[in-house]
Amino acid sequence: MSEGRKGLLGIGIGVTAAVVATAAGFATDRVVRAKRAETEGGIDFTDVPDREVVVIGDDGVPLHVEIDEPEKVQKTSPTIVFTHGYTQNLQVWALQRRAIRDAGYRVVLWDLRGHGKSGEGDDASYTIDQLGRDLAAVIREAVPDGSVVLVGHSMGGMTMMGLAAQDPALLHERVIGAAFVSTSAGGLSSVNYGLGRQLGGIVHRLGPAAVTRAGMRQELFDQVRVAGKDIEAAMVQRYSFGGPVPAPLVFQVAEMIFATKLHVIGAYLPGLMAHDATEALSEFNGIETLVIHGTKDRLTPLQHSEAIVDRIPGAEYVIVTGAGHILPFEQPDVVNSELLQLISRAQRSIEARRPVRRRKVVKQVTGYRRRAGVGDRQEAGAVESEPS
Repeated sequence: MSEGRKGLLGIGIGVTAAVVATAAGFATDRVVRAKRAETEGGIDFTDVPDREVVVIGDDGVPLHVEIDEPEKVQKTSPTIVFTHGYTQNLQVWALQRRAIRDAGYRVVLWDLRGHGKSGEGDDASYTIDQLGRDLAAVIREAVPDGSVVLVGHSMGGMTMMGLAAQDPALLHERVIGAAFVSTSAGGLSSVNYGLGRQLGGIVHRLGPAAVTRAGMRQELFDQVRVAGKDIEAAMVQRYSFGGPVPAPLVFQVAEMIFATKLHVIGAYLPGLMAHDATEALSEFNGIETLVIHGTKDRLTPLQHSEAIVDRIPGAEYVIVTGAGHILPFEQPDVVNSELLQLISRAQRSIEARRPVRRRKVVKQVTGYRRRAGVGDRQEAGAVESEPS
């Protein structure tokens, strides 16, 4: 097997490119055609924060933090703290930070250690517990007072669970709302990525070793990656999204993934596979909670969110039909709307001194209408169950 075929596609929990590309048997020409057809418009993923700060983790690792401060933010409003997922960076929240900021809330975003503009730690530090301590440091430094709403995608949601396990006092004193987006409290080692049990097992066995070998030759891997952009795009499309999306979204996800060093990707894998925050979830009881997940998430299947909801009485559970793993990109309007509703409920629940009762909402999303090369979603409506 060539070095290029040993590369990892790190979208969520480390799928080996060679195994997945061969086993899945999907065509790449659809994504290639979509790329060539993207002739107008685009999506700007960059933003200019009001402030950038460096927060030092408890082991000395510098963490990059960006802060948006609207002019008319109310003193009693919570600060919204966004935490991204594995192999991503804070730009995955580009479409959310604008919506939340424009609604008048202070926004804090940060890059996990080894990701984006944050520094790297020792390989042994790439654990969910350490990420939980990092999040605690970010809150204390960037949000020294006032209430907080936490929002985490994928490993970002696990980081919130790490905070609950490592610093429950901070969670209870400061956090009034929590959103778990496409995440898991454990059991990732059993995920088969839609390949079936046998092939999924092969991916788990080969993935970590393949990443370690490729990480020793990062420069060669980067050269091979340039030669295989179309394959890369097709794989990102399949494992990040539930269906066709505008090409800029696909290539932005790819850029985030492969901007993460391979040895960092590999160092995180054992901790992700061993992750079990089932007990820590009880710390969120009494905190207004949103759990949102797509039905076509191949990296973290829907059952993982159902397990979270079962452990947090009062959590609101939103199922987005037809959506994949990168919900903040694929369904930004849905995510933005649900986050704003969560913030509103969190503020009301503090006044009422109890969380809002649970309800189950299913968002029916039919796809995209093309407009300026970006695309708008069409919602077929929502089905809301009776509160339980």
